[in-house]
Amino acid sequence: MDASQLPHPRQTDCGSSSGDFLLSLKSVNCLDQHVQQSPDRVALIWEKDEPGTEVKITYRELLDMTCRLANTLKKYGIQKGDRVAVYMPVSPLAVAAMLACARIGAVHTVVFAGFSAEALAGRINDSECKAVITYNQGIRGGRIIELKKTVDEAVKNCPSVKHVFVAQRTDNTVHMGDLDIPLNEEMAREAPVCIPESMESEDMLFMLYTSGSTGKPKGIVHTQAGYLLYAALTHKYVFDYQQGDIFGCVADIGWITGHSYVVYGPLCNGATSVLFESTPTYPDPGRYWETVQRLKINQFYGAPTAIRLLLKYGDQWVKKYDRSSLKTLGSVGEPINHEAWQWFHKVVGDSKCTLVDTWWQTETGGICIAPRPSEEGAEIIPAMAMRPFFGIVPVLMDENGKVIEGNDVSGALCIAEPWPGMARTIYRDNQRFVDAYFKTYPGYYFTGDSAYRTKEGYYQITGRMDDVINVSGHRLGTAEIEDAMDEHPAVPETAVIGYPHEIKGEGAFAFVVLKDDTVQTEHVKQELKAIVASKIAKYAVPDHVLVVKRLPKTRSGKIMRRLLKKIIADEGSNLGDITTLEDPSVITEILDAYEKYKSEQRTS
Repeated sequence: MDASQLPHPRQTDCGSSSGDFLLSLKSVNCLDQHVQQSPDRVALIWEKDEPGTEVKITYRELLDMTCRLANTLKKYGIQKGDRVAVYMPVSPLAVAAMLACARIGAVHTVVFAGFSAEALAGRINDSECKAVITYNQGIRGGRIIELKKTVDEAVKNCPSVKHVFVAQRTDNTVHMGDLDIPLNEEMAREAPVCIPESMESEDMLFMLYTSGSTGKPKGIVHTQAGYLLYAALTHKYVFDYQQGDIFGCVADIGWITGHSYVVYGPLCNGATSVLFESTPTYPDPGRYWETVQRLKINQFYGAPTAIRLLLKYGDQWVKKYDRSSLKTLGSVGEPINHEAWQWFHKVVGDSKCTLVDTWWQTETGGICIAPRPSEEGAEIIPAMAMRPFFGIVPVLMDENGKVIEGNDVSGALCIAEPWPGMARTIYRDNQRFVDAYFKTYPGYYFTGDSAYRTKEGYYQITGRMDDVINVSGHRLGTAEIEDAMDEHPAVPETAVIGYPHEIKGEGAFAFVVLKDDTVQTEHVKQELKAIVASKIAKYAVPDHVLVVKRLPKTRSGKIMRRLLKKIIADEGSNLGDITTLEDPSVITEILDAYEKYKSEQRTS
């Protein structure tokens, strides 16, 4: 599929040739249709930071909130096609902000409410946002987050911003300047009715920025009809969502998972969706499971990084709470290692829940490969995405750009046919879009991931193509080595990177996090090397194993391997942009550990 074959407006408008068919499809399908049928059904359960303070919002209340916010935006000159930045934590008002933009035909770009002023300004300027919607402050893990101050700092350098709408999350007052509008007061004055804008199926719905290999974030564009169709279908069939279920996706709305499986997918299906404002360990490591018990959550969808973190604290925090309401567990964001999968399935799910390891990307709009849907009772292989969703045609490509036929083979994972949820472009840079996704393997969408197709024809994601190292002529996915090492009971998490080796070309360097109660560190290191040798091969054994307290992660939980590469290349003073790191102090910890390790190596 080349760029000229990408879907155009008439291919995904459900058979209608009139743009009027889509009366702001998102807002109407997510709200109005349910308000007409069951206005008092709960749409959102806001699981606020403090346990036991949840707030329930019905579909009628959410429509009211959305229309008042939409009318406020219109009053201040926001029109169809204008871009609006949403810099808010997970909350009903944040969901209403997204749906209000959709209702009037504006394009929302949600920026994770933990990003720095610089990162926020970069995204606002790239998308030329006319307005920002934010809170005075946020609350997460018992701490106050100064959202308005960050926005103030950002918009100093954003000439396109005409208004900043400020809602109240806390009772504290914040500085209000010339651009600032008190949102709650303005909404109270507006009518609770707002006629939806007529939209074409291929009009922009939202942009979401994702990190690129060049370091400059790319504004991925999703459109109206195809995206919603795909989010709704995958939500329904991958998780076996039934009417009346409580759907608990604990992702932030600043990421695509929050867009598709907290907001658009569940609401289109008339579901009750949980908004999780807190952290997995606040006030203690039992928070997720206490929430499951209290809200009677039926589907729980979270990230492997959180599961690995909680695994470290032991089973008692899980078993303390009643999890019998759970029917389906889901994993998202990165490949899940075997130990975490088994713990999630056996301990959290009591070996009774279906566990779906889902593979997809910001660019795909929704889940592409997952164990379900399938025939009833079909096997699920641990830590494997397995089966393509309806309409997804995966292929594996070799280094010469040829399709690899048959099973028990590995290659670059591509998708051969268009699907409704696929991204349409990178905002203001279609050439970059074509180059990134369609140029490497002409006629195919290139995912950037490598995969293995098993003897049975199932798909296992083996890692990013740029996380492949070449050891003595052997191509190795670093994720394969990590997966092997993660099976050690004392190891919740590892990160493996390649480094130049004078004999082998490249060698593997492993950064390993051990459980707190581990005493025989050197013994564990030797066991880890033995596991890799037996699981993969001797050539795959890391030359170096460095024990660290934690790994450098973005706020969405992705390990920043680029920084680890810089550290072992002795470029620790030239790390580049680290604004997306959750806690920059982790760099000092790792640098200190590495320097100590080097001096030990020299003296041994």
